Amino acid sequence: MENRTIAAISTPIGVGGIAVIRLSGDRAIEIADKAFVGKDKLCEVDTHTVHYGHIVDNASKKIDEVLVTVMRAPRSYTCEDVVEISTHGGLVSSKGVLKRLIELGAYHAEAGEFTKRAFLNGRIDLSQAEAVIDIINSRTTLARDNALLQSEGSLSERINSIRDRLLKLAASMQVIIDYPDEELEDVTCEDIKVRANEAEKDIDALIMTSENGKIIKEGIKTAIVGKPNVGKSSLLNFLAKEERAIVTDIAGTTRDVIEESVNVDGVMLVLSDTAGIRETDDTVEKIGVEKSIKSIENSDFVIVMLDSTTKPDDEEIKLLEKTKNKKRIVVINKTDIGEGSIVEEIKKITDCEPIEISVKTGEGTQKLIDKIKKLYNIGELSQSDGVIVTNMRHISALTNAKDALKRVQDSIECGMPSDIASIDLNLAIEALGEITGAVVSDDIVSAVFHDFCVGK
Repeated sequence: MENRTIAAISTPIGVGGIAVIRLSGDRAIEIADKAFVGKDKLCEVDTHTVHYGHIVDNASKKIDEVLVTVMRAPRSYTCEDVVEISTHGGLVSSKGVLKRLIELGAYHAEAGEFTKRAFLNGRIDLSQAEAVIDIINSRTTLARDNALLQSEGSLSERINSIRDRLLKLAASMQVIIDYPDEELEDVTCEDIKVRANEAEKDIDALIMTSENGKIIKEGIKTAIVGKPNVGKSSLLNFLAKEERAIVTDIAGTTRDVIEESVNVDGVMLVLSDTAGIRETDDTVEKIGVEKSIKSIENSDFVIVMLDSTTKPDDEEIKLLEKTKNKKRIVVINKTDIGEGSIVEEIKKITDCEPIEISVKTGEGTQKLIDKIKKLYNIGELSQSDGVIVTNMRHISALTNAKDALKRVQDSIECGMPSDIASIDLNLAIEALGEITGAVVSDDIVSAVFHDFCVGK
């Protein structure tokens, strides 16, 4: 089954200019050739060439007019023979061509099977394979650029560098364990401790990037909260640049959580416009208020909106108290109609600098965006070309490696035998190997490629 030739539609299903059907395996060119009628025989053409013709059924009836690209092993995505057939877009043509290839002996590809073959054939490692799905799923240029760097091996290089140093240390330690009576000077206990500490620091530096990694990959979960009619929905619409939330003068219009994603210099703000928080007897509105409070708890960042035309009441003071331990910005809206400023009063309550805005006129809104960017160092993130860890599996493996290296140092510090420290050193090496796939179980490989789409 491992040598079977696989086929799938690699472009999104639906109406479009073209669709691409991909074949990979020992029989890819042979199978495509049987279905293809054109000037050239595909089995005889050079690698990386494109050929015009038609795909025909078993009665030689034309299924579609196509361009066929032939890529011979190992110079292909999977390191196998690969054929890509470009048909007209739409379901009928692409599915008709795929059906014909299956009739001729190809098998339906499983999710992620093309990339899995690239990994198994040594073209890419596991972290690079995971970067492929991150490129596909990226929602901002920053997420795409980071995933592209990882697909080119930036993370792999860092991991392999640390792992190679630990492998050399483990080899030296093994000599001491195997020949305890020999006077060997390959490595001392102090050397082991120092080198384990250096590797731990390098791993910790990678782990420290993961907070930024989460922001790049998932965006910043942002809750806009406040009393009814302070302008929460207007702010969401302003930032989203479209009418996503209903805005009226009637307090309590928003009764559920409305989400919208906004791109701020390459970082996604996942905005939640929540129901106004207040005491109410309305059953539906009460559910909305409960969801608003839950939204605060689940958010990374909170925008607390107040009304410049009224002084903060007990409910708003409670809201400010409830959000004081969250990353937040306090916004005072409706400055275009407010007669006085409540900034100094808010400063006393919150010990923070609120931002005065008018969503209606746009005044102060750029200050709000600039403060969000500063709060999350978005400018620095956009300019960074270093390795940023975004994958939870990688973070878990790095944490396991770091913990194992700490135990190595503790063992040496306590004067324990070298073979005890060696066990933890090998656990660290194994954890790092799980990231690149140098040491990995079938279950991890299956889990990684399960999230891929068919055709990739």
